[in-house]
Amino acid sequence: MTFVPCLVRSFDGSELVSITLGHLLVDGYLEFVGARGAQNTWLAVAYDLKVFFEVVAKEPADVCAADVFAFLAAQRAPRHGERVVRIEDGEPGLAARTIARRLSSVAGLFEYLLARGDAGVAANPVPRGLAGRRAGRRGRGGVRLVRTPRTLPRVLSPTEVDMLLGALRTRRDRAMVLAMLLGGLRRCEVLGLRLCDVSVGERRVHITCGKGGRERIVPVSGRLFAALGEYLELERPAESATDACFVVLKGPRRGLALSPSGLDEVLDGARARAGLARCTCHQLRHYVDGWVMWPAASFSLLGLSRASVPAT
Repeated sequence: MTFVPCLVRSFDGSELVSITLGHLLVDGYLEFVGARGAQNTWLAVAYDLKVFFEVVAKEPADVCAADVFAFLAAQRAPRHGERVVRIEDGEPGLAARTIARRLSSVAGLFEYLLARGDAGVAANPVPRGLAGRRAGRRGRGGVRLVRTPRTLPRVLSPTEVDMLLGALRTRRDRAMVLAMLLGGLRRCEVLGLRLCDVSVGERRVHITCGKGGRERIVPVSGRLFAALGEYLELERPAESATDACFVVLKGPRRGLALSPSGLDEVLDGARARAGLARCTCHQLRHYVDGWVMWPAASFSLLGLSRASVPAT
């Protein structure tokens, strides 16, 4: 039999409540992931499985290791010509990290089916790697299926950061960008920040659900709290019923929590107006890490001293 996946998302208002692909076992796994992981993880796993079964076109119980290697080859196939590769990882097809994530999603599905014991799956078809250790040798050895490069994050220069801040149009946007620049907050952490998570007196923010469901306390420069205070006093709609810090300022969704696409739209617009070739939330949150590469005079662009940089 052939399994043709169809990704369907169901919402209760603005809240995502279910993701299905049209197969009882796969949908059971997605429900399992959704109850234990962040929404972005849930969506990523669903899309990874959709792509896998579109390529393999088999029932889960019929998938074998040869199918996994065929999928791997299809993901690494050239996308823009035989001789075009990325400098970062040397891949002509999808990025190595994307391929590795998709294989991890597929492996997770089959581990779940094995644990169930009633899915007709005898073994996980995703190999952990190719055996390469010789007899009598110590160490793990072996060859990974996908080699992911360990590269440093690309950070913006102080001049580029200054141009970006100058291109922001609202106090809300400035506060969100400063949260990433000065506190190292991720996109989902900025959007998930609640009013009660901000401690102005202690100059700290409480991240209740970070990556992997972890929580942490982040000390941040007072410059963020000044910008946040201006936004809350002058721009945030008084009629807003949500406890989210950052909300939509106009339109039919005025007063509702800002969505990930809304934040992306804000950043893309500011990047275009500033004339920057690239600027992502990930680059902004790693700017604190990159400060060690800049001279102390560069800190004046944000009104900071090197001593004010929080430990992250």
